[in-house]
Order: sequence, then C-alpha cells, then structure tokens
Amino acid sequence: MANLQLAVKGEYFDAMIRGDKTEEYRLCNDYWNKRIMFREYDRLIITKGYPKRDDFSRRIDVPYNGYEIKTITHPHFGDKPVKVFAIKVKLTRSNYVAR
Repeated sequence: MANLQLAVKGEYFDAMIRGDKTEEYRLCNDYWNKRIMFREYDRLIITKGYPKRDDFSRRIDVPYNGYEIKTITHPHFGDKPVKVFAIKVKLTRSNYVAR
C-alpha cells in the first residue's frame, strides 16, 4: 500500500519529536482532497524539509492513523478560520525510533 509523505518546517518536525504536536495540518482544497480523501495509506512519513534519502535523523516514519476535518485559525493559513485536514501523528517508543 502507499505512503503519505509530508515535508514540514524544522520547528514543526521538532515539536512532533518532542510530542508537543500531534497533528499536521493541510488545507482542504482540490490539491489535498485528491491526496487525502478516500485514499488508504500504510505509513505516514514526515520529513524535516527535504533530506537526503539516507538521512533518517530528519525523517519520521510511523503507521498512518487517518485524519479529521477541522476548522482552525493558524498564522500559516492567515488570520481567518479555515477548514483543514488534521492528519494524526502518533509517535510512541514502539512505533518511532530516531536513527
């Protein structure tokens, strides 16, 4: 089955590693609708920027746990509430090991 791979800024990647950020947001638009809705994924791969293929320190690879549609206000999307895919990021010692 397929993997959902997302590149994020370093601050968000580091927050996920610390356990402070448990969701990654993508705007509900045609681009992300095609990639997220009605698709099945095995793995969620989150990268800190665009690392080299063998740079595992900048890669999170965990089982895909789905998403919820939420309305949020976030500086990245502007000052008005927007509808987003809140992709679940569940890091535990059993499903993520920093290499």
